[in-house]
Amino acid sequence: MSVIRRALLLALCALLLPITAIAKEAAPLEVIVFAGGFNWPIWAAQKQGYFARSGVAVHLTPTPGSEYQLKNLIEGKFDLGVTAIDNVVAYMEGQGEAQVDVKPDLVVVMGGDNGFLRLISIPDVKSYDALRGKELTVDARTTGYAFVLEKMLQLHGLKDNDYALVKAGGVLARFEDLMQQKHAATLLLSPFEIAAQAKGFNLLGSAIDAFGGHYQGLVAATRRTWAKAHKAELVGYIRGYIAGLGWLYDPKNKEAAIALFRENLPNMSPELAAKSYDVLLDPKQGFTRNAAIDMAGVRTVLALRSEYGEPRKPLKDSAKYIDLSYYRTARGK
Repeated sequence: MSVIRRALLLALCALLLPITAIAKEAAPLEVIVFAGGFNWPIWAAQKQGYFARSGVAVHLTPTPGSEYQLKNLIEGKFDLGVTAIDNVVAYMEGQGEAQVDVKPDLVVVMGGDNGFLRLISIPDVKSYDALRGKELTVDARTTGYAFVLEKMLQLHGLKDNDYALVKAGGVLARFEDLMQQKHAATLLLSPFEIAAQAKGFNLLGSAIDAFGGHYQGLVAATRRTWAKAHKAELVGYIRGYIAGLGWLYDPKNKEAAIALFRENLPNMSPELAAKSYDVLLDPKQGFTRNAAIDMAGVRTVLALRSEYGEPRKPLKDSAKYIDLSYYRTARGK
């Protein structure tokens, strides 16, 4: 073999080695999520290879509801969950709805969004007042966003006996229930409300407006014991997610981002996908930049759970549920 050919071969091997190493070292992560467009940063991180470059291979499982998600996250079937921070607080405080076989050891490691919560009603119900005597659906009666819905109704003059809440499961189940007009209204997470409005359903209000611009919605959560034993994988997930989020927010990727959105939500029309881009990537109210946690929004969540949670207890210590050390490592801080 000539010196030149050998040099070229060695150079080629050097180029391929990192790729091979990534493939061998990629740690599989089981992540349980709610179905919907708010998984966009995860899809981007998968598609663009950001997770792979961070040493993890993410497998997503959609959950039918918060009870299934939290029970299986707590009991170790999944490594990470993208869930409402309210769910984490609920189960850590003994207020969760599902029965679990182990003591909850949950912790929030990264933010996500402000919940993207919109109260949507059937076409014949055009105001809060028109909800009197009606049934509204929630994920679970004591977790998820049920308390948000109750507070929004209260702020608009409705009392507990003016309406009834019915358990219907996660956002996809509630959306389908609403489309069949089985119940009068529900809280939907963007971009589900966009599809609903296109069919003549009504937007009555949004949680972020009801709470003065601060509400912490979805977060990444795991078990403290798992996090300590899998620091590299957790940091890799956070790093990959933030990179995917950055890719989405880059204007030059808009067309590719919308195509990715429709690839994962094939029933979404180009028009609704474009509207979803405007909502989910809004500079002020879209996905939280760098997946930071809104601590004022966390305080809103704790105030609501203090008011409505059972058994009643005052909740004020945000740090009890959050560990940002992995997040800071992922960001190099």
